[in-house]
Amino acid sequence: VWLGLVYESKDKMSEALKTLQEKIGSAPDGSFGPNTAKKICDHYALNPERGSHFLGQLVHESGTFRYTEENLNYSKESILGVFGKYFKSESDAESCARNPQALADRVYGDRMGNSGQGYLWRGRGFLQCTGKNNYSQFATDMDLPEVLKDPDLVATKYPMESAIWFFHRNKLWEICDEGVNDEVIKTITKRVNGGYNGLKHRKEETNKIYGWLT
Repeated sequence: VWLGLVYESKDKMSEALKTLQEKIGSAPDGSFGPNTAKKICDHYALNPERGSHFLGQLVHESGTFRYTEENLNYSKESILGVFGKYFKSESDAESCARNPQALADRVYGDRMGNSGQGYLWRGRGFLQCTGKNNYSQFATDMDLPEVLKDPDLVATKYPMESAIWFFHRNKLWEICDEGVNDEVIKTITKRVNGGYNGLKHRKEETNKIYGWLT
């Protein structure tokens, strides 16, 4: 489940959209607009309803396709705000402040099949595939065994494919087919986010993209 975490710098990750544009045959200008949206839908065989819901969620979750890797370089205050339940006190959180590997190993280490390797299996991709169990399922379903040897591939080579897999795995395409309206957007947001963070923005983006696609 995506938690709305902090990412790496925009400068480093701004190449993600250009890479995607090259893959789908769109001009690699790093700008997301109607042409790129249509090219994505053509390339991945998404109808306007599926495409608008999918891309609307991705725009919000990935900072308009700028970010493909979770950055856990948190201050003590941020750690307590996001991961408070994993820490007994402020002094307890201090040991993980500005220490991404320590933080990931602490909050992800013994969950989701990670076996203490939380940092290795941290969130990657446009919808933040997190945890060894999810990486393993993605690798199996998509016939990409190399992902388990090099999980960074989800960030560098398969950020879009991992997001599409998430929608398929969680049966979100069928929900998309119910139409583009506030209730459907809310339902999909809950499945993607685990809550309704950024719901207003997700609605705005989904409706805007639906206009582009139709």
